[in-house]
Amino acid sequence: MKEASSDGEESLVIIARAVKTRGLKGALVAEVLTDFPERFSGISSLIAVSPGGERQVVELESYWFHQDRVVLKLNGYDTIETARGFVDYQFAVPESEQVELAEGYFYDWQLEGCLVETVGGGRVGQVSEVLRFGGGIEMLAVEGVEHQKCLIPMVESIVVEIDVANQRIRIDPPEGLLDL
Repeated sequence: MKEASSDGEESLVIIARAVKTRGLKGALVAEVLTDFPERFSGISSLIAVSPGGERQVVELESYWFHQDRVVLKLNGYDTIETARGFVDYQFAVPESEQVELAEGYFYDWQLEGCLVETVGGGRVGQVSEVLRFGGGIEMLAVEGVEHQKCLIPMVESIVVEIDVANQRIRIDPPEGLLDL
């Protein structure tokens, strides 16, 4: 998940969201919002983003995983009362510290907003989201020029080029795909 920057601040990659406090010593239980939970081991500070969008750098004293969540202990927030202020905050790292993906793999937020066009140059629309279905099936949800929507399967024979730097995806759709 990515948070857009404002006022020239660097874009952030959201990796957790605090949902409640835990214990009496200021720990926070957070939903893990990254596909790379191992990244917590290399982090000494996080950017806490309030529900209103204000940012604050906090030191990560320790962390541990419990069931499908991460428990965060922030340095200097040692009571349930001080930690409670971070409930509903998102915790992020700068985009420059995102985990590098292998060639040909992309974060959803890198694809969202991309212009989709056919190999012949016809404009299809803009990616509104990436959908995942059982069995590893991924689809691009594309909103067209006149607000028509279509789903484009993320397979090499259809999605022939992804250029995230220029926010452009080229497709070679089989006959009838765009008419559904």
